[in-house]
Amino acid sequence: MRDTEYQALDGLALADLLARREVSPEDLMACAIKLARERAPAMNALCYERYEESLDVARAWQARGVFGAIPFLLKDSGLAHTRFPSSLGSRLLNDTRYARNATLADRFEAAGLIPFARTTVPEFCMAPTTEAARNGGPTRNPWDLTRSSGGSSGGAAAAVAAGIVPLAHGSDGGGSIRIPAAACGVYGVKVSRGRVPMGPLRGEGWGGLATDGVLSRSVRDTAAALDAISAPEPGAPYAAPAAPGSYLELLSNPVRKMRIVVWHSAFNGVAVAPECVAAVERAAALCRELGHEVVDGTPPDIEYDAFVQAHANVLAGNIVLSVDTRLGLTGQPLNDADLEPVLRQGYEYGKTLPAAKYIGSVNRFHAIGRILDHYMEGYDAILSPSLTQLPLKLGALSTSHGSFLDFRRKVATYGTFSLAFNASGQPAASLPLVWTEAGLPVGVQVAGRYGREDVVLALSAQLEMAQPWAGRIAVPQRV
Repeated sequence: MRDTEYQALDGLALADLLARREVSPEDLMACAIKLARERAPAMNALCYERYEESLDVARAWQARGVFGAIPFLLKDSGLAHTRFPSSLGSRLLNDTRYARNATLADRFEAAGLIPFARTTVPEFCMAPTTEAARNGGPTRNPWDLTRSSGGSSGGAAAAVAAGIVPLAHGSDGGGSIRIPAAACGVYGVKVSRGRVPMGPLRGEGWGGLATDGVLSRSVRDTAAALDAISAPEPGAPYAAPAAPGSYLELLSNPVRKMRIVVWHSAFNGVAVAPECVAAVERAAALCRELGHEVVDGTPPDIEYDAFVQAHANVLAGNIVLSVDTRLGLTGQPLNDADLEPVLRQGYEYGKTLPAAKYIGSVNRFHAIGRILDHYMEGYDAILSPSLTQLPLKLGALSTSHGSFLDFRRKVATYGTFSLAFNASGQPAASLPLVWTEAGLPVGVQVAGRYGREDVVLALSAQLEMAQPWAGRIAVPQRV
């Protein structure tokens, strides 16, 4: 199979070729690995590569699930897999190994997705750029190697944008799927809280903020993946409302008229770049052309500064848990080189947090869920920019210096539109509908009511058809 044909097709199209025996699992894996070797180094997007071993796995693979035998990448987020160690982008956690797979890892493979490497992340997945010292340098945006690929699923978004894989694993605790999707010009959905399993080793992430999913170049690939991974898990602390049938099959149904509210401004009056405002205006115009009712609105008051502080509190508590667990296992003291300066300061801050502040922070998340649920009465979806700025220049949000709380406040002025939907648990997607004259993607976010991924996916697919993006493949040059 030619590389050009492989990278031009989405996962379901490749699965169709497999089903018709026009290609083999080994053919597809060989294409993915060749492209990974050619393109990933310029972006610094991959880690824990298992190329030869994965070719052997592909040779022996029996086609299964909706994707059959598609090359796939796991985020270096700690999703347990016996074949792939993990670091969470941290020198302290480097080469963490697992005795069993996570439920989600097994579901990916049951869907016919064959992992062959992990994708890079910032330390502890706690930044909207991917510049971990553990990875030896930043993960670069394939469209402009002087810019960030976003974070924390920065390596995943870069690999999908560069055509290495049609879809890849991502996770999102404050925009970590949608931010890199917007920065790299791919499609990314954060699902409703409780939609995708997090067990069996844990029940929730970051006080219920975090969830897993995929980034892809087509809406239908994401829909098919969600069909495969979204079943309830025994013992899970959250359960999203049951899906109204197969997401993939729903995409073939006519899209009913929706009532959509558009946000041109951000929470707390955070400044929004003109290119991002123009992108959402273009998306709103498309929605009107498609027959939807579109009204202008503004974000509700969620006491954004207090929410940012609550988010920082929960992250700091999780840093303490991760660090102290590791130190307890190794019996070693924490050294200066173990953590990047901002994360080390976050660890020290987390050590001072009383339990009441952590509980109060989680309660604030729940309050935001109520505010946004009431706000959406009468609306099917919210349309907004995905980011407040174009993809950041490398180093603009660095964890190499400064305080943890100052860093979190800066993050909150970039991922402003994404954070609140992690607190509320609502589904939200970033769509690569618009590109600047200089060739940079500008993401547009669609958010739905809790449990209504079907609405988000249906509107996404309709916009994708109206203004297609899947044919855009980045070919990064080495720097």
